[in-house]
Amino acid sequence: MSLYDDAVLVLKGYEGQPELRDLYLEHLAAHPDGVYKPCRAGHITGSALVVDPARGRVLLTLHKKLGMWLQMGGHCEPGDATLADAALREAREESGIPEGLTLLAGGPVRLDRHPIPAPCNWHLDVQYAALAPTDAVAEISEESLDLRWFPYEEVAAVADASVVRLVEATRARL
Repeated sequence: MSLYDDAVLVLKGYEGQPELRDLYLEHLAAHPDGVYKPCRAGHITGSALVVDPARGRVLLTLHKKLGMWLQMGGHCEPGDATLADAALREAREESGIPEGLTLLAGGPVRLDRHPIPAPCNWHLDVQYAALAPTDAVAEISEESLDLRWFPYEEVAAVADASVVRLVEATRARL
């Protein structure tokens, strides 16, 4: 099965946000290359909120290009077999936690569509949650200006509404 096929199956199985889910599926039907960055009409991305439920906190990255505190995430790559693989790979790369991260069961937590600068138009983000092992030590990547653990209650003070919604949805699933 291709990454494209996996994306369609994951989205068809996702029961939340029906209007946005359908928009993603329409995008993929119109753009067979819609899972990869070169698709200028927009493309699917995979992200994961790294969570430490035992300590009630999340790991956010201060994105180098955007200057915003965000969950880990990015573009799908040809080596990604599934959207979940892409999200977990991005979480490992950007958190510096190479071992022990596991995706929260049940598939994606949320979808988030946001505009991006030209030449592309949209990121169609499929958002997962990744559980951090208790002994996880985060290490900043070259893609970040900073990397920091935030208590759930402090996220709204540093991050935008999309990250807050992701934290809330993740906490509801824990």
